[in-house]
Amino acid sequence: MARLLIVDDEQEVVFLMRFILEKAGHTAVTAGNGMQALAALGVEPKDPSIPLPDLVLLDVMMPVMDGYTTSVRMYDDERTRGLPILVVTAHGDTRHLFEGAPNVAGYLQKPFDPKGLREMVAKILVEKKVS
Repeated sequence: MARLLIVDDEQEVVFLMRFILEKAGHTAVTAGNGMQALAALGVEPKDPSIPLPDLVLLDVMMPVMDGYTTSVRMYDDERTRGLPILVVTAHGDTRHLFEGAPNVAGYLQKPFDPKGLREMVAKILVEKKVS
């Protein structure tokens, strides 16, 4: 199955997403904010030896670095530019921020249904052709 990076500052949300997605057969690593996510991706600081995930699940409102800034920095980096992002947010009104972001593959509103999360992740991975 796929390797996932879950980026969210709410530990309960991270635990729930990780549980649901690992039960579906995926492996997941986590980050609590955008800076930690960029480090986990080998973007800042640069580390091309770090294996990339197949999908990043990214919260919008986080301390240190928000999801929008994180997605822009990912897109600006040649290595992570094509990495799909699933925006997972409690603030549906922030969706417009990502309208022009070619690396955003989908949106999921919090609170989410576990089945909806699994289906959205599966859909994005199929589009990326990851089994």
